[in-house]
Amino acid sequence: MDMRSHLGRARGPGSTDNGVEHWISERFSAIALAPLSLWFIYSALGFAGADYATFQAWQSQPGNVILMILFLLAMFQHGQLGLTVVFEDYIQPVWLKNISVAIVKYTALLFCVACIFSVLRVAFTA
Repeated sequence: MDMRSHLGRARGPGSTDNGVEHWISERFSAIALAPLSLWFIYSALGFAGADYATFQAWQSQPGNVILMILFLLAMFQHGQLGLTVVFEDYIQPVWLKNISVAIVKYTALLFCVACIFSVLRVAFTA
């Protein structure tokens, strides 16, 4: 016995987009951001009055470089996913929605690469 209305049966199963994968990606990036954000805040507060040489010595340690890059990747991924959802939900013309989503994705990628380059440059220059 089918409990759906005639309209529901005519429309079919609904959207076939990748909503579940998007939702799971957002949750994984949020879970990754929780401990990484705590580490970042703790580290940033520790360098409140430090000079550049002290920060560079800290940043050049392998564990700190890896954690900083993981933090940047998770942060930009989570932000990009969140903005994509907002644009998909609230921008009506499809062409404007697609352009907006593409701009968000490529801008996040550009800034993420620039930040990772900066972290590596600070870590590996003397």
